[in-house]
Amino acid sequence: MVGTVFCGMRMDGVLTTKVRRDGINATRALQSLIEGSRFFAQLQLVLLQGIAFAGFNVVDIRKLRADLGIPVLTVVRKQPDFTAIRAALLNRVPGGRRKWRLIEQAGAMEKVGGLYVQRQGISLVDADRLIRRLALNGALPEPLRVAHMIAGGITQGESRHRP
Repeated sequence: MVGTVFCGMRMDGVLTTKVRRDGINATRALQSLIEGSRFFAQLQLVLLQGIAFAGFNVVDIRKLRADLGIPVLTVVRKQPDFTAIRAALLNRVPGGRRKWRLIEQAGAMEKVGGLYVQRQGISLVDADRLIRRLALNGALPEPLRVAHMIAGGITQGESRHRP
């Protein structure tokens, strides 16, 4: 997992950690990474590309928001197929019922500026304003676009153009 720290449109840092494929440690890993970072005091928002990492390692965005004390916003390009996700979780993934509950508890997907979001601790109006301000090269906010490119470079040897 790769994260970027931005101050306005300037990248100030890169954070990395590992999570287990289809595991249960994404929330804990993110919280530890963020709290242990020298950037923690300046952070105003956690911006995630989706609610799950490494397959179905689902982030509890309500807990992350509560524990860190800052808003959490998940962003995806397309409306997820929740019927297929639910079926996969309940029929093929260890701990799938708990993971499905986390997705449901995160709230409904809401359309914002051509993207879909789930949010904790930030209004829809503020989420829209933030996404529009940070989307320089397409619809995806720049911090997520850059983090995705860095992750691709690390894992694949080079980044792809579009995350």
